[in-house]
Amino acid sequence: MYPYHNKIKQRINNNELVGYEYVDKYKQISPCLLLHFSTEPKIRPIRAHRFEEYEALLNNLSQ
Repeated sequence: MYPYHNKIKQRINNNELVGYEYVDKYKQISPCLLLHFSTEPKIRPIRAHRFEEYEALLNNLSQ
């Protein structure tokens, strides 16, 4: 099994995140948090049940 969220968190810690946005729908994910990275893959979608976890990470970055 691919450690999807562990890799994303590692990329965030490596300062590869350049932005994020909430969208109503991305492919088959609705609602969706899109994380934008400077390296490939450039976009990583996050499902709603993980929003709180990622909001905490994103809030720590802005402080």
